Amino acid sequence: QIFNDPKKAILNSDVIFADKFIGVYDKLNKKKKIKDFKNFQVNSELMRYANKKAIFLHCLPASRGQEVSAKVIDGKQSKVWQQALNRVHVQKSILLYCFGKLR
Repeated sequence: QIFNDPKKAILNSDVIFADKFIGVYDKLNKKKKIKDFKNFQVNSELMRYANKKAIFLHCLPASRGQEVSAKVIDGKQSKVWQQALNRVHVQKSILLYCFGKLR
């Protein structure tokens, strides 16, 4: 489903996943994108609409104050560092696979 209202989108959710509004190398219409997405920032107020035990995830790097508030990304519900650690294991697996192919 697609929602234009972030409160409806997050309502009773168990997992909240955010991504950057603006890509690392995205220079076009940066101010407009920040303005257009400002109401979609995951912050403490918005997290109140999710389930009480909901977790917050982000693929990193995050822009604190844009797509997520510092209070959420650094808070108890945040699992971004565990998520990042899982990526390390995937990257190691890819390297092992590649090195195995070299033998």
